[in-house]
Amino acid sequence: MKILSILVIASASALASCTTKEITLIVQAGDYNRTDCVVSADISVLKPDESSAIVLYELTDGKKRETPSQCALEEGEPPILYWILDGATPAGSSRTFVAEIKEKNPEGSFSMDIEDTQKTLVLKKAGKPALEYYYAHLDPPEGTDPAFGRSGFIHPAYSPSGHVLTNIQPQDHRHHFGIWNPWTHVIYDGKLYDLWNIGDKTGTVRARSIDKTFRGDVFCGYTATLDHYIFKPEEEKIIMNESWKIKTWNVPDGFLWDFESHLLPSTSLPVLLQAYRYAGLGYRATAEWTKENCEMLTSEGKTRQEIDGTTARWIFITGATATGRSGLLFLGHPDNYNAPEPLRIWDENANGGRGDAFINFAPTKNKDWELQPNVHYILRYRLLAYEGEMTPQQADRLWNDFAYPPKVTIK
Repeated sequence: MKILSILVIASASALASCTTKEITLIVQAGDYNRTDCVVSADISVLKPDESSAIVLYELTDGKKRETPSQCALEEGEPPILYWILDGATPAGSSRTFVAEIKEKNPEGSFSMDIEDTQKTLVLKKAGKPALEYYYAHLDPPEGTDPAFGRSGFIHPAYSPSGHVLTNIQPQDHRHHFGIWNPWTHVIYDGKLYDLWNIGDKTGTVRARSIDKTFRGDVFCGYTATLDHYIFKPEEEKIIMNESWKIKTWNVPDGFLWDFESHLLPSTSLPVLLQAYRYAGLGYRATAEWTKENCEMLTSEGKTRQEIDGTTARWIFITGATATGRSGLLFLGHPDNYNAPEPLRIWDENANGGRGDAFINFAPTKNKDWELQPNVHYILRYRLLAYEGEMTPQQADRLWNDFAYPPKVTIK
């Protein structure tokens, strides 16, 4: 028995000594020049958990330079290490990093933080709010039909100088909620429902839960669940679950953040998102922006009067503020359904000639999308709130980083 005990101890010791404590990561820029680019790698080989920390170093000329990194642990998903490939990395070049797993130290303050106000989650960069996720139910203005109340939307979204770039429940469209993601012509069990025009009282979307929050020196964010309801004479019924995965990145310029919508039919029946001129990721701009003081441009060189109904990889809007100019850039991922996606926007004649600004990536604008039970569907977007002006060259660079990020090889 003693011999057996010794063998067991020796085997356990040998196994422990074989556990990977360090890996080398080679980052290849690929075909594009990179500047302050978000990078990620699956580090399952290190087997990190909530009690461990990852320390990342860049190797340059034989020297190690510690680089801020952050590991995301989500149930059912591999551990992903994120960092910013800081500075300029030319196309065709590579950079080498080493990641070490260590015991986690007590948490201190972070550059990228999140605050829960009991109504909203506020994502912050260096103490400044970048966006707020409104998870509480918000009633409409007094005297308005209660059907226009909603939860589960982003407002405000801020510029780096603190200007509010979104608008909710405006008098002309009470169902507009900053940045939100409902569907308009929804066919379920042979009947038509509308979850966008909630004043019609055939359906809506409601926030259900906050499932995970993140804070660190690379990103802050959250994962939240929303439910898509239809209203029948005899009941309300959830026909689809949605998960939002939002991350705001610690890049030097602007507020850069990712919006992922994960869709999953919740019954044994399919959900048909029928072709309609608007549906999906919508943005209602601040009421301060009208045809007099804001402009739009797409990746295809289309300006505001030309955009509606065209397709684009990206679109940006820039408008006047009290301190100059601010804007918001939207990037659509090439793996999204019907990419490059059709756009629905309001031209300069909108709202009786005021020209208020509205932008919508509408993948079902010209094409049905049938979502099958037990199948997981994803739409991905990246947004940048900025000060000053955006150029097509900057937008292309950011889209390349998002659509075709640097490749990471683990050695």
